[in-house]
Amino acid sequence: MRNHGIGSWPARRARAAGARTAVVHDGRTTAYRELAERSRRTARALERRGVARGDRVAYLGANRPEFLETMFGAALLGAVFTPFNTRLAYTELEALAADSAPALLVADADRRGDAAALADAGPVGDVLLAGGGEEAGGDADLERELAAAPDGEIDRPVGADDPFLLLYTSGSTGRPKGVVLTHGNVTWNCVNSVVDTDLASTDTALVSAPMFHTAALNMLCLPVLLKGGRLLLEERFDAERSLDLIEHAGVTVMFGVPTMYESIARSDHWSGADLSGLRLLMCGGAPVPPPLIERYRARGLAFVQGYGLTEAAPGALMLPVADCGSKAGSAGVAAFFTDVRTAGTGPGPAEVLVEGPNVTPGYRGRPAETAAALRGGWLHTGDAAEVDGDGYFRIVDRVKDMYITGGENVYPAEVEAVLAAHPAVRECAVVGIADDVWGEAGAAVAVPVPGAAPGADELRSFLEERIARYKVPARIDVVGELPRSGVGKIDKQALRSRMGDARAGGGGPAAG
Repeated sequence: MRNHGIGSWPARRARAAGARTAVVHDGRTTAYRELAERSRRTARALERRGVARGDRVAYLGANRPEFLETMFGAALLGAVFTPFNTRLAYTELEALAADSAPALLVADADRRGDAAALADAGPVGDVLLAGGGEEAGGDADLERELAAAPDGEIDRPVGADDPFLLLYTSGSTGRPKGVVLTHGNVTWNCVNSVVDTDLASTDTALVSAPMFHTAALNMLCLPVLLKGGRLLLEERFDAERSLDLIEHAGVTVMFGVPTMYESIARSDHWSGADLSGLRLLMCGGAPVPPPLIERYRARGLAFVQGYGLTEAAPGALMLPVADCGSKAGSAGVAAFFTDVRTAGTGPGPAEVLVEGPNVTPGYRGRPAETAAALRGGWLHTGDAAEVDGDGYFRIVDRVKDMYITGGENVYPAEVEAVLAAHPAVRECAVVGIADDVWGEAGAAVAVPVPGAAPGADELRSFLEERIARYKVPARIDVVGELPRSGVGKIDKQALRSRMGDARAGGGGPAAG
């Protein structure tokens, strides 16, 4: 087999365990043999629509089997899978499509309006609607395409250095930035995940975090499929539903951000739920608060925490279950086949640098940003950490202004650019501040133009029409002036202090 990429994984697993269940979704069970066949047929359908090696195949939809089948099908052709964040506003999706120029967009049938608009706008070459049934309709029905597509081996040469994923993370200027991840990057990340978390072929993974994010896809879904385990795909997270699946569907491993685990622990059914089969809680996106750690430890459960970023596919640091209590607040030690260090030579925090086979070769069409991020053979993360005597990293601050709310990255410059477009706003600033529910939340201050008096609700509505809801600051103050440093720059440290953020003068971890 000349295809040594991730597209070949279903067929390789089917050779040894074709009848084993790979995916369960909405009552439908897909065995590895069927996953391999549907992935091949999807590849043929994509090819019939003009997809060729190196083309981008975008996906806009929920956690469904078609997501995985489109991803594997694209990979079989040597095409690049590009999942779009379903939480983005249309204008944000349009920016991603313009940057990635996908030859084809596969979208859930209920997103047909956005899909058609993107095709009409020009950046998307063609559209297929997933989900089948009457609501998809017409020739653009992926299920019909699969039924008409021939099965049979597809063995295109695909190697470790060929691009596999194009994942978007907002840039500090607000312009979307596409991270290229090769087959090798993601494969090595999966190996790290399997080694560091002891995933087994007998595991059943609950996948309720969105797969368009690198963590759910690359830290859970693909490692479990690599081992031959079973995925339970949920289109959205629900705490009660999660507890029911843990009790009755044999869930052994799950991934989530702290707010998801907090929601489960607050459920009325938490205290009486049978959690005895659950052995592995993977968490990322933000540190797990010590009180939440203790609530789960009281039920005999511990977290495997991690720190990473899309550019590292994403795993860089892992905090093992055994250290969940004793090293609370730490982001862990370097993943097995990854090296992590700090840029500093003296005491105190310094920027975290990452090197290894899981690190991106760069950003699509962004040579300057690639050169800035990958200096001296190391990925410069923009996060600062302290390292203790045992080699455990504690993330203490961000070199950049980006903050994380509910597991979602938000870049203040992007929000500021939209808020500044309001006709009544003269200038503005956005910072991230500590939040008991979301870990961090946005806080904005706006200075009105002379004679104007915009209210917080008016500004919030303006933002909600233009950016994803999670990017809209939880607090918006209208003020007479912004705090500035001696050289006239906006003093965001003073701004955080004004907004009541206890971390403004130093404090706890900012990422995990």
